[in-house]
Amino acid sequence: MHIPLLLLPVLGALTQASPIISRASSWPNAPFTTSGRDIKNNLNETVTYAGVNWPGAADTMIPEGLQYQSVSTIMTKIKDLGMNVIRLTYAIEMIDDIYENADTSLKTAFIQALGETNGTKVLNQVLISNPSFTENTTRLEVFDAIAAEAYTQQIYVHLDNHVSKGIWCCGHDDGNAWFGDTYFNVTSWKRGLAFMASHASSWPAFTSISLRNELRTTTNGTGDNWVSWYENMIPAADGIYAANDQPLIFFSGLNYDTQLGTIVNGNDIGNGTAFSLHDHAYADKIIWELHNYANSATSCGSIRSSLRNQGYNAMEGGNVTNKAPVLLTEFGFDQNTASQSVYAQCIKEYLTGLPGGPGGWMQWVISGSYYIRQGEQDKDETWGLLNHDWSEWRNQTAADYTKSFVDATLV
Repeated sequence: MHIPLLLLPVLGALTQASPIISRASSWPNAPFTTSGRDIKNNLNETVTYAGVNWPGAADTMIPEGLQYQSVSTIMTKIKDLGMNVIRLTYAIEMIDDIYENADTSLKTAFIQALGETNGTKVLNQVLISNPSFTENTTRLEVFDAIAAEAYTQQIYVHLDNHVSKGIWCCGHDDGNAWFGDTYFNVTSWKRGLAFMASHASSWPAFTSISLRNELRTTTNGTGDNWVSWYENMIPAADGIYAANDQPLIFFSGLNYDTQLGTIVNGNDIGNGTAFSLHDHAYADKIIWELHNYANSATSCGSIRSSLRNQGYNAMEGGNVTNKAPVLLTEFGFDQNTASQSVYAQCIKEYLTGLPGGPGGWMQWVISGSYYIRQGEQDKDETWGLLNHDWSEWRNQTAADYTKSFVDATLV
């Protein structure tokens, strides 16, 4: 078994940095820790995330959009909104391939996912848009390039394990739903988390990592119980911490990551056990993450109530057993119509109105299109902040909403 060591060129450059570059290199002032409901950098300054999801976990297992724009262009668009973090998604299958053979090349990945003709076409487009890549550039080297550009533009990298098998997420029947599901091999998952935590230690912009995106029941009703959650999530977090004790570790909940109240409140999980932050060596690294897609909401009250009950009470003060920052790592809406909806405005109002600040959020999604989604190649994404070819904002009004949300979050 051969696992390549992929070294970022930027790291070598740092060893010969001029005094000016050296001063700038103090960013991101990591590692981050938690203090109650806040994230702190190593200067004891409060850090708040305001950013966007950049998918890289679907069929190709390559971050989306690179056939249309360069890594630096996409990152610049993100920075233009004032954002300071990307939630970069990946599939465990990518790491399984590395262990079983070698890191898959761009050429192989595109042809496997899109077929010989279209895969070759998209590959050539990627190479034109990103001339530093070759057909032999590997998937993981693309992630490295994104992380290097994030450092250049001072954007934090949050790694998110989105799925095990590289396909569109998420459903009860996709085989990625719960521990032991068709494609959700728990041993491979833990190995993959530790691998990515270790590998990303060479990325200066890497500050946090999640355990799993949107746990949910399988089609036969298996899953969504706290006992199984505890038995699997804790060893996985232990493995990340053993591999790399620097990043924050994000814990998602049940039911598509909409339920964390039991854990936040320290309630019995169903077998006489209760989660306690203080039981873990990485207690000051734990973040709670939630998702919300209540797009049909007609009042801010319903959104406030649901988020509070799902775990946001940890951010509102009062006596909470497991007080830690809560981040909304997914929310979003159709960019063509919904930026002025009750849902969009209330999410913004609630988070920015929290006493002490919002903790952070990542909007779904930057993608204007996908290489392939659920069998459809070059699939348009109406929820994407960017248009189909990733060149401009899909809707300037929606982009203005996001920019104002960033500004209100990072005051």
